[in-house]
Amino acid sequence: MKRKYLKGLVKNIKLADKEEYFCAGHRACQGCGEALAVRLMCKALGRDTVIASSTGCIEIFSTPYPTTAWKLPWIHVAFPNAAAVGAGVEAGLKVLRRKGRIPDRYVKTVAIGGDGGTADIGMQALSGAMERGHDMLYVCFDNEAYMNTGIQRSSATPFGASTTTAPAGKESIGNKTWKKNLPEIMVAHNVSYVATATNSHPIDFMNKVKKAREIKGTAYIHCLSVCPTGWRAAPELCIELGRLAVETGVFPLYEVENGRYRLTEMPEELRPVEDYLKVQGRFRHLAADQIKTIQDRVNLEYRKLMNKVEHPPPEL
Repeated sequence: MKRKYLKGLVKNIKLADKEEYFCAGHRACQGCGEALAVRLMCKALGRDTVIASSTGCIEIFSTPYPTTAWKLPWIHVAFPNAAAVGAGVEAGLKVLRRKGRIPDRYVKTVAIGGDGGTADIGMQALSGAMERGHDMLYVCFDNEAYMNTGIQRSSATPFGASTTTAPAGKESIGNKTWKKNLPEIMVAHNVSYVATATNSHPIDFMNKVKKAREIKGTAYIHCLSVCPTGWRAAPELCIELGRLAVETGVFPLYEVENGRYRLTEMPEELRPVEDYLKVQGRFRHLAADQIKTIQDRVNLEYRKLMNKVEHPPPEL
């Protein structure tokens, strides 16, 4: 089984575009999972792509004036409206093609943002674009806090994580709310394709981006982008942390096509959540009973996901 998997992995690597559309030399932190994820996304998208990017880490480290790391058409937009601008670009390209103002070839519109610009500030624009059914892909690069402005909590920050606006202390566990399940919210919008991904599983991520690119309709990918700086972990642990998130069930990898769930990475047995938490400084204050609370919640959410995988809805 392992040899068969490795053969498939090598085949997929050979099919990856060798051209780099997101250049080296940007100013991301050491071990930045988000920079790697953006690079992988661009390789999977290829040419004939337009990207609208909200304010955040990606914009700051990739476009220090007067330079840019982007080889694809890219526009920086305000914090809340990447999805709205992406929807406008998609509609504009459609009109220009119909009027013969541009060549009649398919150009994919992609909007991107961090968890703050997606789950919080940009939620209204995202919901509207998804509900209207624009032919576009939205990718959320989730590093679980507002990292660019000082590691403030967002609605995607995990329960128990210490941030600058939800600090751990004698009277505080840190963040007191559970992470918002944005992929499920997108499924509720009847989006054609929804998937989760990590920078630590590059082939899985690129395959999902390629699939989303071919869909003529709305698609959403939620990518866990490890942030060693904000998570208070060693930079060299970036890839390991993403894998641990999957192996412990904290962040399962799955895709939903027209309401039907499929796991794309299934650990034979889930590792204890503590394996993931103990290598991150943002969780070092947690006591054993608090870790057990997190473990119980992860077990519950994983069972709910597996139930959806194993009992798909009847086809219409």
